Amino acid sequence: MSVGGDSETFYQSIAVFRGFRSLMDPSLYSALPDDWTIGVADIVESTKAIAAQRYKAVNMAGAAVIAAVTNALEGRDFPFVFGGDGASFAVAPGDLESAREALAATAAWVNDDLDLRMRIALVPVAAVRAQGLDVRVARYAPSPNVSYAMFSGGGLGWAERAMKRGEFALPAAAPGAHPDLTGLSCRFEEIPSAQGVIVSVLVVPSPQADPVGFRGVIEDAIALVERSPDSGRPVPSGGPPSRWPPVGLDYEARAARGGPLLVRRAALLAYTLLAYLIMRFGISIGGFVPKTYVQQVVENSDFRKYDDGLRMILDCTPELADALEQLLSAATAKGIVRYGLFRQDAAMMTCFTPSALRSDHVHFIDGARGGYASAALTLKAMPA
Repeated sequence: MSVGGDSETFYQSIAVFRGFRSLMDPSLYSALPDDWTIGVADIVESTKAIAAQRYKAVNMAGAAVIAAVTNALEGRDFPFVFGGDGASFAVAPGDLESAREALAATAAWVNDDLDLRMRIALVPVAAVRAQGLDVRVARYAPSPNVSYAMFSGGGLGWAERAMKRGEFALPAAAPGAHPDLTGLSCRFEEIPSAQGVIVSVLVVPSPQADPVGFRGVIEDAIALVERSPDSGRPVPSGGPPSRWPPVGLDYEARAARGGPLLVRRAALLAYTLLAYLIMRFGISIGGFVPKTYVQQVVENSDFRKYDDGLRMILDCTPELADALEQLLSAATAKGIVRYGLFRQDAAMMTCFTPSALRSDHVHFIDGARGGYASAALTLKAMPA
């Protein structure tokens, strides 16, 4: 990809597609410019944190990366993907320093306030292409309000593996650094399965996979899921359940800036009580319409994506989960894919809502008992 004056506005120029079944169409993907940089982050030993039932903390850390970089970039669009126990993104040269500072501060905050260790790296796209791989991006819109980035080409997966090897490492900021996490919250309760089981699915190509065969398996899996109600969306039409005080209050207080933690907690208790009453009784105020907001929460939820592999959090019947596993198992036996599939009884949501008056708030979905991280463990246990 040549570098030119349009590099800074590259992502905004990509056309948005709507039908998820079109996901594997290569014509939807555009190569990132050579002068862009990939950011990657994950929680070290997230399996131990999940075993200790710290699901919300792990998800909060992953979503914090996206919130911090978005706020640092003053809301400018950039491609990102939430991975449950981490996140990946890409930025133009003009945004690199702002993203670097936000990422380093996030790692420090995760260590200080969530008692987790975040590994972070910045990988030049040119370094990926030197490996004979590519980073291509598309924009999928689950609703008219938002679009999420999809990544192909193998480069994002290579960047994540390089980070885990200690390459391109970015040191965390000094202890006490606090990124701007305005809009980051996790107020909703767990979302119980309505169909029978919440399934976390990861599907990646096997090393010897034929691209045509891999595309066929992914398209078959999506077609199977889309025959289920709401295409397996785990967020019910009435929105996720909520109560007061919200279960994620402490994390949101830690994400807030200004004053001692106790003061932040007290202020948030008052604020969330008002918000709860507004939502509970459907009170429209200052241009905010609760019914519309809930509908947008449902439509904007990020429960399926592609980042060099298919990721889905699905609410489905046990029979559909079995059928999906059989399809993937057969493809694995043929040497086409490797997969991880993990079943649980509920999903969970972490939200990034810079303004409740706008429709582009984003909501990241994961399984409530380990989700993507547990699915990744079953994938890693498969023969390479």
